Amino acid sequence: MDAAALTAALVDVESVSGNEERLADLVEEALRAYPALTVARDGNVVLARTSLDRAQRVVLAGHLDTVPIASNVPSRLDGDVLHGCGTSDMKSGLAVMLRVAHLVGRGDLDPRVDLTWVAYDCEEVEAARNGLGRLARTRPAELAGDLAILLEPTSGAVEGGCQGTLRVTVRVPGVRAHSARSWLGTNAIHAATPVLARLAAYEAGVVDVDGLTYREGLNAVAISGGVATNVIPDECTVTVNFRFAPDRSEADALAHVRDVFTDFEVALADSAPGARPGLDSPAAAAFVAAVGGEARAKLGWTDVARFGELGIPAVNFGPGDPNLAHKPEEHVSVAAILEAEAALVRFLGSRP
Repeated sequence: MDAAALTAALVDVESVSGNEERLADLVEEALRAYPALTVARDGNVVLARTSLDRAQRVVLAGHLDTVPIASNVPSRLDGDVLHGCGTSDMKSGLAVMLRVAHLVGRGDLDPRVDLTWVAYDCEEVEAARNGLGRLARTRPAELAGDLAILLEPTSGAVEGGCQGTLRVTVRVPGVRAHSARSWLGTNAIHAATPVLARLAAYEAGVVDVDGLTYREGLNAVAISGGVATNVIPDECTVTVNFRFAPDRSEADALAHVRDVFTDFEVALADSAPGARPGLDSPAAAAFVAAVGGEARAKLGWTDVARFGELGIPAVNFGPGDPNLAHKPEEHVSVAAILEAEAALVRFLGSRP
């Protein structure tokens, strides 16, 4: 079946995060049918690789899981548009990378590079459960390569690197009192006004990193305070998210946020590093040229950062539309899927 039909088949196997075993079994079974591929399993991560003694290796990676379904499984084809959970994020990308495995395994594609495929679980949930992250910690050699292509939805464009992200809590203290005698206390919610004012006045950076433009952002994403409607609150907490360009380290990003709120108590909740584009590597440059078009910055965090931490240049490239990810009306065009497959095959090339 072609990549579009394979996308539909993948969508029809429900694989909400934590429930990927059946789909992982099917992917493993399909890959083991090709003697040219060496296949391994780590939990619900399926790995396959060629051993063609090529000068370079390219890693193709995609996650098996989706967000919870919203009455959008099984898939539905309407003309050129395939509807269903994961069609955009990212079973269409998964289908494209599996089609490449099929072409290589059947001998229809003799690639100019060695290839590694990684289909992994739990991307859509907390980082501690992420299958690719587990592999990066426990079996990093399995992910080695000259370039990693993450088949995340990009509408068929190459998106280099990714932003880093961190969340902090900014604590504002007060003094509790009865609201009828408020002058006896200090209202912590009122005292949080300077925190919000600094966020409203903050001028986010627009940063060029290796030729791509990343926009930063510092925003309140939650606020809490108060224990009862007749009590002056003695504490207010503002949760702030900082999306930072990949020229900053996590430590630098945290130091910057602490500087913004220098007179408040700031506690780190979580963080993840960004990834530089790495487009100056020969393999990445060749991929951008083969796809046809200029690369752009990934405005968001993806698992390319895990490859970046291993020193592997990585890009995002997939047929899905990121703006449709996680929506009940999620869909992808058949043409986009087939175009992404053709671009990837064009890059991998055939040896004369």
